[in-house]
Amino acid sequence: MQEVKTKKAKKSFFLRLAVFVFICYVAVMLVNQQMQISEKRKALDDLNQAIKVQELQNDQLRDVLNSKDGNQEYIERIARGDLDLANPGERVFINIAGN
Repeated sequence: MQEVKTKKAKKSFFLRLAVFVFICYVAVMLVNQQMQISEKRKALDDLNQAIKVQELQNDQLRDVLNSKDGNQEYIERIARGDLDLANPGERVFINIAGN
């Protein structure tokens, strides 16, 4: 009878060890998943903020393009600033000091 009891005791020990290892593995995986979820939520919040900023810029550009005076002012600003153009008969002074 003693042989049967020792085999059960050994099986019970290995079973308990396996259950303990499995529980530890599950706990580590849950913590890891929570950390990943937190990182993804932060990234999502950053992207949502960037979307809101871009939508505001788009609305401002639409307002400028839809207004007649604003459209003309926008065209003149781009022509002067980016394309270095001037109105006919207009003098353009260049600051050579660089300031």
